[in-house]
Amino acid sequence: MGANAAENTNLRLKAVLDVLTEGVWSGEKLNAGVVLGEAIARVPLNDKERELLSGGIPRGHKALTTASAKLVKAGWLIKGRSGWTITEDGQRATVAFADPAAFTAALDAGTPVPADTPLPAAPAGHSAPKAAPHGAEKAVKAVEKVAEKVADTATKLVEEAVAPVAKAVRKRKAVDKAAPAEAEAVPAEPAVEQPAEVAVAGDFNVLLGAPANWAPQYDESQMQLDEVDQLWKLAADLPAGAYSFKIAINRSWDENYGRFGAFDGANHEVHHRGGPLVIRYDHRTRDIVTE
Repeated sequence: MGANAAENTNLRLKAVLDVLTEGVWSGEKLNAGVVLGEAIARVPLNDKERELLSGGIPRGHKALTTASAKLVKAGWLIKGRSGWTITEDGQRATVAFADPAAFTAALDAGTPVPADTPLPAAPAGHSAPKAAPHGAEKAVKAVEKVAEKVADTATKLVEEAVAPVAKAVRKRKAVDKAAPAEAEAVPAEPAVEQPAEVAVAGDFNVLLGAPANWAPQYDESQMQLDEVDQLWKLAADLPAGAYSFKIAINRSWDENYGRFGAFDGANHEVHHRGGPLVIRYDHRTRDIVTE
């Protein structure tokens, strides 16, 4: 640990890059909560940093979340809706500035990573990170990857769509044999009109990596729509505590839903034991479920 809170925060910023680099080696996509939690586990909070701010967020956790903007500014970290991603310069920074003091000085001064710095070598048990392809080869591989993902998704959707249809056909044939009467046509269920974006805006957004709480405009607060069951979902790894939130539509408070799905209603509350938390929102019914 460092001599003070500022040094501890810088040590944790370096730990953030270390954790993300290990994620590259393992091929694992890490969300902000997991990355921040692991960084704090490696550089534990002192008594002062464990003090809870409004919303139940530890002082040291808030400081680390805010300071992570330095890594983005340096070009070492990209914060996206699906998680945090370390850049190749960020990986090389763990090699060029391996000493904590050198890392802090480089980050504060905006010192670029030397061009000849190699990517960090994966330890035994990990496959070394692959060098990025260039030119046409890179474009072809990118297209192939997208095509493969689309094909897999399409296959899954087709299988899931065909299964109930086949079951219905078999059931209809059985009914026809038992009583050959003309059945009434069953109208198809209308398509769900979904909003462009849905956010979980509450007092724990900074734990997800967002710059502020109760701010639905940030990427880190956005939910993902499951095209199959038409539910919006957000998964996070949160410390134990009581949390409040609302569902906000299209990055604004103009349309929001609180407890029991009420429009502009009271805050939805959840008492969390600590660890993974999944929030589901159904825009058809405005139901909000946590687990």
